[in-house]
Amino acid sequence: MKVCVLGAEGQLGHDICAAFLAADAHVSPLTHREVEITSPDSVRRALQGIHPDLVVNCAAFTHVERCESEPAAAFSVNAVGAHNIAKASYALGAALMHISTDYVFDGAKRTPYVEQDAPLPLNVYGNSKLAGEYFVRGLNRRHFVLRVSGIYGHHPCRGKGGLNFVEMMLKLAAERDEVRVVDDERTTPTPTVQVARQAVVLAHTADYGLYHASCEGSCSWYEFARAIFDLSGAKVTLERAQPGEFAAKVLRPKYSVMENAALKQKELSVFSPWQQGLKDYLLGRPQASTATPA
Repeated sequence: MKVCVLGAEGQLGHDICAAFLAADAHVSPLTHREVEITSPDSVRRALQGIHPDLVVNCAAFTHVERCESEPAAAFSVNAVGAHNIAKASYALGAALMHISTDYVFDGAKRTPYVEQDAPLPLNVYGNSKLAGEYFVRGLNRRHFVLRVSGIYGHHPCRGKGGLNFVEMMLKLAAERDEVRVVDDERTTPTPTVQVARQAVVLAHTADYGLYHASCEGSCSWYEFARAIFDLSGAKVTLERAQPGEFAAKVLRPKYSVMENAALKQKELSVFSPWQQGLKDYLLGRPQASTATPA
């Protein structure tokens, strides 16, 4: 299988490249230096030079605050970029795997979202990603749309300053006596290596469609931080932030937990509980030799 990965230098793109390579695929990683997804000509030229069997689109504008202040740029990358990739991949007869987000939901449901639930984004980022989903689903029938949640990986997170939530918590624990984290937002933390493993499994099927792709279970950001500190042995006091203590610049869903209903229905899900994902991540950190999680 010839696989082209767009956004290959991001934390998810990096692990998706590695997962397909481990599955003996021929992988062509493309970064922003090689292709500008907002340009249809750039996308067309890049894909024609590779002629892949599968295109995986991990390229995105993910900084939620910047998306809100730069909506034209957000839609140019997340919506028009997806449109360009969908058209070019279809023209070449390639399948398309597109990465989307749990932020397409408003969080009002309060029970895990399934693929049939109607999306209702609260912010520019969520709306631009939802528009990208619609372009992919409408322009390339051989599509996999994967909505992910709370992802974190060992490769630097380029869109968020290089540190994912786990690394930020560990950094703060090393610098401070006390850390305060919000307890009123629930999500499902998911390691990028598990999303990548799921991508490989789906790519070897013809089960095209929309999928929720996150670990099992859910937690608040406070509960996630608690697990990070407990498993890593960090010596720091963790407190719940008071309501409104960290003023949000952008509306975000208070509840963005998803159920992998479609994957489970097809018996394709490879995700573990989020707690196991965190344990595996901490064991895989370069610093793990000096601090082994319990």
